[in-house]
Amino acid sequence: MSPSVLEPIADAAWPARERERLGGWRLNATDGFSLRINACWPLGEADREPEAAIDAVEAFYGARGLPVRFKLTDGATSPADLADRLARRGYALHGETLLMTGPVVGAGDAEVVISSEPDPAFEALLVASAKGNAADANERLQALGRIPAPARFARLTLEGRTAALGACAVDGQAVGIFGMRTDPDFRRRGLARRVLDALLAEAASLGARTAYLQVEDVNAPAVALYSARGFSTAYRYRYWSRLARD
Repeated sequence: MSPSVLEPIADAAWPARERERLGGWRLNATDGFSLRINACWPLGEADREPEAAIDAVEAFYGARGLPVRFKLTDGATSPADLADRLARRGYALHGETLLMTGPVVGAGDAEVVISSEPDPAFEALLVASAKGNAADANERLQALGRIPAPARFARLTLEGRTAALGACAVDGQAVGIFGMRTDPDFRRRGLARRVLDALLAEAASLGARTAYLQVEDVNAPAVALYSARGFSTAYRYRYWSRLARD
């Protein structure tokens, strides 16, 4: 799938609490932690000239006390010189991310529990992975709760503990993979792959044919896992941010 097709699907799959539009520019705002739901996605032509549109985005995030952030996607950013415009305003580039796609082929796993909503054990590991940042964990839990149906949540239990988890959102023939986590005590045991396989098997039963996921390009272990599983980079995106002003 091209970025012009897949990006709106990915946006809908991980919904922000607040969502507004400036023509083809999508403004997402939550609590400022998960970048995708706290950024402007300029996926089409804005409803005003570019500098005025940037002003409006800055006002939107400024009114909420959030950093002003743009998510610029290769092959799907309008206008094409938006990065240059942001650089002139003092924005900083960060967070280069791969959008990887792969086949929806997996296998069920007796130790992976699949449910239509996150249970307390799922939530506990997700909160623990936030390393004490309760606000970050809460934002992500609420985002998981907003994933449109059919959503699925996978939890792998070993030795009486939740060892790994993940979630997916199915939209027609596309399925997005989100929230992959492994307890540090259980890493390097292939658990993430087992969770991924279980989610893909479930998604296949729901009609999905193409899977996608986002991973930072510096996360070499995750990139290697997904590459070994048949995923490849479809395109990249990067964030341009400016800190919130007093």
